[in-house]
Formats: sequence, C-alpha cells, structure tokens
Amino acid sequence: MKTATILAAASALLLSGMAEAAEIKVLSTQATQEAYAELVAQFEKATGHKVTTVFTGTLNVQKRLADGEAYDLIIMAGPAIDEQIKLGKAVAGSRVDLAKSGTGLAVRKGAAKPDISSVDALKKTLLTVKSIGYSTGPSGLYMLAVFERLGIADQVKGKLKQTPSGVFVGTLIANGDAEVGFQQISELVHFAGIDYVGPLPGDLQRMTMFSAGIRSGAKQADAAKALVKFLTAPAAAPVIRKHGLEPA
Repeated sequence: MKTATILAAASALLLSGMAEAAEIKVLSTQATQEAYAELVAQFEKATGHKVTTVFTGTLNVQKRLADGEAYDLIIMAGPAIDEQIKLGKAVAGSRVDLAKSGTGLAVRKGAAKPDISSVDALKKTLLTVKSIGYSTGPSGLYMLAVFERLGIADQVKGKLKQTPSGVFVGTLIANGDAEVGFQQISELVHFAGIDYVGPLPGDLQRMTMFSAGIRSGAKQADAAKALVKFLTAPAAAPVIRKHGLEPA
C-alpha cells in the first residue's frame, strides 16, 4: 500500500508538471544513499524519468563542483549546500531538507560490542580500544570535537584512522584496520562485515541534516525539483526511517 501511494504521488507530480521523460543527473554524498536508491527506483518507475547518480564523499563532491562538472541536483549536508549557494554552484533558495542522521559506532561483525550507553562508558571505551575509525565527512569532523569535549583528544590521537573521501568507515572496521568506527548511522546499519552498536549517548549526539540543492545551470531543473518533491513526500518517510534516517 505504501509503495502504491508513493507511485501515485509520483505519477501526479509527472502529470501536473513535466510531460516528457528527462535524464536527471545527481551528485550526492553517501549518508542518504540506501534510502535514496530505493525511492529513486520508485520515482523512475512512476514517472519515466531516468536518474543517474554519482555517490562520493563530501570532499570529492566539493572538488567535482569546483571543477565545474555538470549536474542537475546536489545532495549534501545542509550547511554544505548553503556554502555551494554562496559559491554560486547551487541556485539561491533551492535548498530543500531531505533527511537527518545521527552519528553511531560499529565494530567488526561478531566482535564484542563495547558499552557506549553513557558518556562515561563511551569515554572508557575510547580509551580502551586500540584503533578508532572516522570519516572525512560531517560525522568525522564532529567526532574530533567530541574527543575534545571528552578531554581525551591527546590520548586517542595516535589511535585515529581516517578514511579517504568516499570510503566508508565500515571498510576499515570490516578489514580489521579499526577496532571501532564512527559514521552516520545510515552508513553503518547496512554495511556488510560489521555490527552496528548504537548511537552516541545523551547530549553527545548531534543530528546532521542532509539537503538537496539545484545545480546552477541545471539542464533538467524542473525534473530535479519533481524528484525532490518525491523524496520529501509523506509517503517516503517509512523508507527513510528503514535506512537509519529520520525525515526532515
């Protein structure tokens, strides 16, 4: 029933807006990838539009945009979309919030799950483990601030292993290169070879909003806007939640 509702909503969007099928080119960071992919498949089926998406890390997205690569839609953390608008790479006023995610911790599949149920427990775990994976994206930057806040930045500095842009922290964990790792929850819950432990405890948790923006000079701006409406429709919420995110 939910799928039928989503398809009906997409069909209505098509009939009320674009009459011709379009190819929409999207450049996106990876936190929303699983939910986005499921919803895009429904969107394509309902509308006849084709969506081609490049998924990569935040730094790589910024480089591609700076290099002038052509896309119709950009998906990144909200503040990063705002920055692209300031740089003239995205259309002013086009930011639409899609979904938000907290930061969580994972371990290698089958490994003992450390206690992170409280701030003190997390601090003890971080001081005990031999290696800690983190990303170059928003969650990685935030975790550096968390280590400072906990007063253990110097103690854990030698344990930190950062992934290159576009590489999931789950890769480090699954390969045994990091005993534990932090990333957006949506990037951990489905990753093969690891076990998701849980979110950052208490007020250490911070939600990151992921948003869409129309690329300056987009050839398929109207179709891209229809896609954004589809991704933010109420019927999309169950899919978003299923993949470790919360609707905007």
